[in-house]
Amino acid sequence: MHATQPAHRKATLWLTAIVGCLALLLATPAIGHAEEANPNNYNCLGSLAGGSPEEGSDEQQVKYTFYCNGPITGYQLQSQVPLTGIQSPPLVSDLAATPNPLKDTFTCSGDIPGYALNCVGAAKAGYEAITGQFAIATKLCAEPRVDALLSVTYAYLEKGVVTQAISGPIDLGRPKGCPPDAYSGSTRLEPKPLIKAHKKKSAKKGKKKAAKRAARKAAQHR
Repeated sequence: MHATQPAHRKATLWLTAIVGCLALLLATPAIGHAEEANPNNYNCLGSLAGGSPEEGSDEQQVKYTFYCNGPITGYQLQSQVPLTGIQSPPLVSDLAATPNPLKDTFTCSGDIPGYALNCVGAAKAGYEAITGQFAIATKLCAEPRVDALLSVTYAYLEKGVVTQAISGPIDLGRPKGCPPDAYSGSTRLEPKPLIKAHKKKSAKKGKKKAAKRAARKAAQHR
């Protein structure tokens, strides 16, 4: 487990992550998987869950995991709950042979406290699972529960010209492992009406009301 690190860049400056990707690509051969899928319309799947405790920190750790059907050179997680810590680097592994850590890696940063983390690096093929952590100041299952939106970038050289693509946002949803409540089934991108709990009338109360109605009717006929 890597220690949670403070941020050094503004989380809102997503272009900074793009520049980092371009610098990486210009220094290395182009990634040759651009035709796996449309990099402006990747299909990505992921989720949030409770993370592993960080040494020296009593804050709630949140684990995120996702993969896409094409290579990426950067990603951003945007939260509606303030982030108080960011783990870097995340683990990149082969989805088809888990656990199988790969040499592909990312460097992550963002404002602390802030609402986003930016990561630059490379997952050189599709279906590479990326797993990392961030910290929040509230309990995992306390409302409002953290619900992060994911955007991914892919920068590559095409005919000598740097081309960049962005897919997202993709909703990672509310954390797994929490008990259902009135907000269950609702996400930031697909909000649903609150679930209202209706109290069932007890049999005893029903009998008492029926007895009172009967007594009133009997009194009217006297």
